Amino acid sequence: MKSLLLLFQDILFEIEDRCHTRSALRDLKTVTKRVENEGLSFLTITLPTFAKDLEKGLEQGFVDRNLFSGFTFQAGTPQLFGGFLDLIFDRCDGRLLDNPNVDAIRGLRQLTLMFSKIKLRCAPERELNAIRKYIQCEEEVRASDRSFEAHKADFERIGAMLFSQVFTEIDREVYYGNIRPKHGSGSTADRLRGNSKYLQVEWTSRLEKTFPMSENVFHSYSAYLAKYDQLSILEPGEERPVKVVLVPKTLKTPRVIAMEPTCMQYMQQALLETIVEKLERDDILSNLISWKSQIPNQDLALLGSQFGDLATLDMSEASDRVSNQHVRSLLHRFPSFLEGVDATRSRKADVPGFGVLRLAKFASMGSALCFPFEAMVFLTVIFLGIERKLNLPLTRKTIKGLVGKVRVYGDDIIVPTDFVDSVIATLEDFGLKVNSNKSFWKGKFRESCGKDYYNGDDVSVVRLRSLFPTSRKDTSEIVSTVEFRNHLYKAGYWTAVRRLDQWIEELIPFPAVLTESQGLGRFSFLGHSEERWHPTLHHPLVKAGVIKVKLPKSDISDEGNAALTKFFLKRGDLPFADREHLVYSGRPVTIDINYRWVRPF
Repeated sequence: MKSLLLLFQDILFEIEDRCHTRSALRDLKTVTKRVENEGLSFLTITLPTFAKDLEKGLEQGFVDRNLFSGFTFQAGTPQLFGGFLDLIFDRCDGRLLDNPNVDAIRGLRQLTLMFSKIKLRCAPERELNAIRKYIQCEEEVRASDRSFEAHKADFERIGAMLFSQVFTEIDREVYYGNIRPKHGSGSTADRLRGNSKYLQVEWTSRLEKTFPMSENVFHSYSAYLAKYDQLSILEPGEERPVKVVLVPKTLKTPRVIAMEPTCMQYMQQALLETIVEKLERDDILSNLISWKSQIPNQDLALLGSQFGDLATLDMSEASDRVSNQHVRSLLHRFPSFLEGVDATRSRKADVPGFGVLRLAKFASMGSALCFPFEAMVFLTVIFLGIERKLNLPLTRKTIKGLVGKVRVYGDDIIVPTDFVDSVIATLEDFGLKVNSNKSFWKGKFRESCGKDYYNGDDVSVVRLRSLFPTSRKDTSEIVSTVEFRNHLYKAGYWTAVRRLDQWIEELIPFPAVLTESQGLGRFSFLGHSEERWHPTLHHPLVKAGVIKVKLPKSDISDEGNAALTKFFLKRGDLPFADREHLVYSGRPVTIDINYRWVRPF
């Protein structure tokens, strides 16, 4: 806790110098006292709430006592950070100044959001609350399904206008069996990891109908026959449910995900690859929807903050609110594609404390198809909302004219501000929920895909993702702290960086290296260190830590059929980079740091 407060202090005084405001010493005393009384939650939960209320004030153009709950007011603004707030809002009435100080906005957001994403396990009651929200969301999806019929025809019409060409191509690929399966790297409900996934013997009758096991799990029909007696084809009532688990997100709330059975994940990955390939080849859709790059959304958010014509919307519980009925309606004209998607969709979930439940949602986070279908459903509903505002039938020409103004990346949405009210109302008609705390269109603040802007200026923050290391054994914490330090350096918080450098150097060698170096080191605009020269290659060397990842042992070197299947499913013509890929595979079980001489660039 002390180290976090020291870091907070350094950044607080740096921002004070930048803004040329009155002393922030009183702010430091207040924060220190509240941390002593409230603990880490003040830094990780309470201060981020202050940041969200600041953003609301920027959005609506004023602050009042409906915001900043739990903080003492002095006239029209909170007393805490009053010197900075005076550069943003009028202290008398709380109104936003005509030309608020961007350094003060950026600095306040850095101070209040810096610790918001530390990955720590929540209190048990918060975990239970997250599970209850998952169950409640499922009930709300069922309720919205009952009203979906009233909007179904328009939804299907807009969906066909957007996706018919791409879906026709995918439908043909599924019909002719040109879908190539692929194992994901994540954990599965049946606990198969790494190479053991190539030994899977469990399949479902729904999968068998569209994606026969003999053609997708085995490299040859003779290999399939050799294992036939060991295979298990599960009927719908016997299928393994997804396993709902909690993973650390913030101290306020965990992230709820669902681990898919291996067989489902295997064929979901196959469909995902085909969907992405076809969409990226479409001249219009590739500019409206994306899974690979967040940069287009970030660029549009920048323009929205500068000119005010583009809004940034964020969806709440995005994946859990997309109904299976939405997806079925989107695909109803493409029978083979629909059959393939339906076959790879898990219908039940094993929820801790609540047992096995049948799902109304299309898929929870964890399914390979969750992300693309939520984006396609959102895009369809967005254009339906635009059509309602225009009060004219939508055409391909209208859609093409909105390229560069509408874009969806997962649950981050860009739309023209002229259509915001209609788009939000239409999303809600479909049971989808817009997060009002993270959606902006009235003021000059915009936020999308991890980048934040005010009036064309980048006001993004650097977040600490883990607590600081206390020994060399804290490998992941060391790596996280080095990354945090380098981001802080690029953001110009150099006093805090000097303190971090001292802490890191007490644990590991910490030379200056460039981003291309494999060594773990500090980034510097002044260049790299040179501690010695290579005796034969004549380039500089530095002593630095090198990250070494240890993969779990997952040996199929003696399993000829499984090894051949892995070979035939490999993408590309190049050989496997790791010669021991048949022995070690899967997500890393440990991360170590070796210390040796490396090039600094």
